[in-house]
Amino acid sequence: MSDTVIDEQTPLLDRKQRKATPLPKLQIAIILLLQVCEPLTSQSIYPYINQLVSELDITGGDKRKVGYYAGLIESLFFATEALTVLQWSRVSDHVGRKPVMLIGLFGMMISMLCFGLSRNFTALIVSRCLTGLLNGNIGVMKSVMGELTDSTNRAEGFALMPVVWGLGATLGPFIGGSLSRPHERFPNVFSGSFWKAYPYFLPCVATSGFVMIAFTTALIFFKETVPKKQSSKHRSADPADSMLMSDDSSPRLDAPLPLRDVLTYPVVLSVSNYVALAFLNISISALLPLFLAMPLSVGGLGFSPATIGYIIGSYGAASGIFQALYFSKIVRCFGERRVYICAISTMAPVFLLLPIISLLARQWGLSPIVWVFIVFLLVLLSLLDMAYGCIFMFITASAPNRRSLGATNGLSQTTVSIARAIGPAMSTSLFSFSVERNILGGYGVYAFFCTLSVLAIILASRLPKHVWDHQDFLDGHKGDHHDI
Repeated sequence: MSDTVIDEQTPLLDRKQRKATPLPKLQIAIILLLQVCEPLTSQSIYPYINQLVSELDITGGDKRKVGYYAGLIESLFFATEALTVLQWSRVSDHVGRKPVMLIGLFGMMISMLCFGLSRNFTALIVSRCLTGLLNGNIGVMKSVMGELTDSTNRAEGFALMPVVWGLGATLGPFIGGSLSRPHERFPNVFSGSFWKAYPYFLPCVATSGFVMIAFTTALIFFKETVPKKQSSKHRSADPADSMLMSDDSSPRLDAPLPLRDVLTYPVVLSVSNYVALAFLNISISALLPLFLAMPLSVGGLGFSPATIGYIIGSYGAASGIFQALYFSKIVRCFGERRVYICAISTMAPVFLLLPIISLLARQWGLSPIVWVFIVFLLVLLSLLDMAYGCIFMFITASAPNRRSLGATNGLSQTTVSIARAIGPAMSTSLFSFSVERNILGGYGVYAFFCTLSVLAIILASRLPKHVWDHQDFLDGHKGDHHDI
C-alpha cells in the first residue's frame, strides 16, 4: 500500500512523465533580445571606467583611489534600481509586461547617451541613476520567461537567459574597449574635436542603437503575457472563474497577492540565495577590471582598456556557449540544487586566484604562466554562471500563484539590486583600502570575499532537492500565451 499523500495540489501526471511543451520561439526570442540589452549597456563601461575616472582628475592623480570612485559609479545603477524595480514589477502584474519593458528600454537608451556626453563626476552619477530609476526590466523579463514556460520545458527556457547574458557580456566589453577614444584608435574617421572632447561617446551610441532595435522589435512583435482583466459581469457568468472563488470576499487564486502574502518560506530562501550569488558575482565583476587595469605596483596587471575588453568579452563568449550547449543537460542529469551548489562553490577559488596571479606577475611579469591562470579564472567564472539559471527556476517555482510572479520577481530583484549596489562600491573600495593600508600585503579584499563565498555555500545547502512542489500549481493556471 502506498504512503503517498494525494491532495488538491497533487499533479495528475508525474512531472517526469509529461511530454515537453514546445517553447514559443518567437516570443522567447524577443525576450532574449531584450535581455541582451542590460549586460550590453552595463558592462560596456567596464573596460574604460577606471581610465575615465583617472582622466576626470577626481582622484588628484592618486591611482590607488580610483577604485573608490569607479565602484561608486558602477553601484549607483543598482542602488537606484532597488528603489523602483519592485514597483515596476508589481505594476506589470496589473497593466501588463509589455508597457513596463518598453519604458525600461527607452530609459536605458537615453541614459547611455547621457553617460557618453558626461564630462564631470556629477553628470556621470546622474546618468547612471537615470538608468536604474527607469529600468524595471530585469525582474519583468524573468516573469515573462516563467509565463512562457512550464515545468516540462523550464530548464531549456531558463538555460537561454545566461546564454544571452553571456552574449551581452561579450559584446559590451568588446564595444566599450574597442570604440573608446576613437580619435586615437581610428584617427582617419574620428579626428574631429567632438571625439576628443567626448572620447567615450561612441561606445555609448553603439549600445544605445542596439537598445533602439530591441525597443522597436518589442513594440511591434511582442504579445502580452498577462491576461486582460475580465469584467465582474463576465466573471460571474463564467463557471471557470466562479470556481476560482472560495467565497465573495476571498481573492481568486490567479489574482495578484498583497506583498506580505508573497513572503513565504520558499520565496525568502530562494531570494536569499539569489542575493548571495548576485552580491559575490557583481563584486568580482567590479574587481576584475580594476585588477586588470591597475599597475603591477598596486596589485594589478596594468592592461589597457582594449585588452581588458577582450579578456572580459572572451569570458562572456565562453560562458554563453557553455550554457547553450550543456546547461539544460547538466540540470536534468544532476538536478537544480546540486548544480547550483557546485556552481557557487567556484567563487572562493576565483577570489583566491587574483592574489596568486598578482604575485606571479610581480615575480615574472606577464609571462605565459600568468595567462594560463587568467584563462583558468575565466573558466571558473563560466561555470559560476550556471547558478543563475538554477536559482531563476527556484524563484519562479516559489511564487504563490501565477499572477504574483511579477511581485515575486520584483521582490527578488529589489533585494538583489541592493546587494549589487553595495557589491561594486564595497569590493573596489576594499581593494584600494587594502593597497593603501597594506592589509595582508594588499590582498585583504580577497580574504574577505573568500569568507563570504564559504557562507554562500552553506546557504545554498538549505535549498530543497527539487524545486518547490507548487510549480505544478503554477503550470495548472497558465493562460493561452504559448500560441505565437
